[in-house]
Amino acid sequence: MSAPRARNIFGDAEIDRHLTEVLSLIGVDNNDDLARRLMVSALDMDAADVDRLELKIASQTLAEMHNAWMVFSPFRHRPKVTVFGSARTGADHPNYHLAADFGRRMAARDWMIISGAGPGIMTAIVEGAGAENSLGVNIVLPAEQQATPLLRDDPKLATFRYFFTRKLFFMKESDAFVLLPGGFGTLDETFELLTLVQTGKSYPAPIVLLDHPQSSYWSSWKRFVEDGLAAESMIIPADLDLMLHTHDVQEAVGYVCDFYSTFHSIRMVGHRLIIRLRRPLPEAALDLLTDEYADLLVEGRIETTETTEPERHDDDHVDLPRIALRFDARSFARLHRLIRRINELGAATADSTPPPLPLHDLEPESDEFPLVF
Repeated sequence: MSAPRARNIFGDAEIDRHLTEVLSLIGVDNNDDLARRLMVSALDMDAADVDRLELKIASQTLAEMHNAWMVFSPFRHRPKVTVFGSARTGADHPNYHLAADFGRRMAARDWMIISGAGPGIMTAIVEGAGAENSLGVNIVLPAEQQATPLLRDDPKLATFRYFFTRKLFFMKESDAFVLLPGGFGTLDETFELLTLVQTGKSYPAPIVLLDHPQSSYWSSWKRFVEDGLAAESMIIPADLDLMLHTHDVQEAVGYVCDFYSTFHSIRMVGHRLIIRLRRPLPEAALDLLTDEYADLLVEGRIETTETTEPERHDDDHVDLPRIALRFDARSFARLHRLIRRINELGAATADSTPPPLPLHDLEPESDEFPLVF
């Protein structure tokens, strides 16, 4: 059975007429169809005699999402990196200093930091980046955790009751991810992040595993992934290419920023994957990419393309150069590597670094290739 689809009509003529009147009173805009779907879905749940607890979950979820959108919306045009790590890491620990150093270096490049806004690594990253460059995504727990005093009264702090809505905003709002050692929560976030990128349910993004030089945390974790998952064919070897492990903060910063040196964003339009670029690539580079990544192509080649009509309709980075390919919609780890190769070729042909640009801000709309959370 396919997933249920939202609908705009409740089915009762009188109720549907009132829905139209309510929307017209609020003011007509391009989002009326989606607002109506939300209203119809709420009425559907009530009509189906859904348990009160289930309705409370749905209501709280929408309230948390609305609040988080209000927190994040003023900063949608600044690139952001999410940093995960243990709430129990002390201020004298080497990983604490790594996190603070990483935050400081990324803020110097005009990136914002997203953290869980708690203690440990989460406080370290805010200390490094500064509260003015930090967004917090806090969770309400029975005994812990209070938001770090650095963000406790800051309008850039969103608070959640549910982990799943909190993780949605971690993933949705970020252009890069850096993971330091942590407990079950950090590992949960690590595996969910990798699952989303591996399966194409999230856009490609740089992922860094960072720990201090004497640490065996991520090297032990990688051995488990290689020996327990890849060796048993539960993942493919290319999936290991989705992340970088390093002990070097400067390497982590470079890996994150270089991911967007030529690459900008992607969108699926019809059967073609559109890759927007911050600088154009010459035809010789596209020929090379077509040869090296022929395994990704259903047919044809990687080629320059004009802005598509859906992109123009949404004013979706219409002035950027773009290339297109018939992507097989399976090889997402290889797509990740293709993007890094695009950046290598772009750097080789660039005369100067392009100015900073906003990164992802639209979800692709294809049902065939739904890159959504």
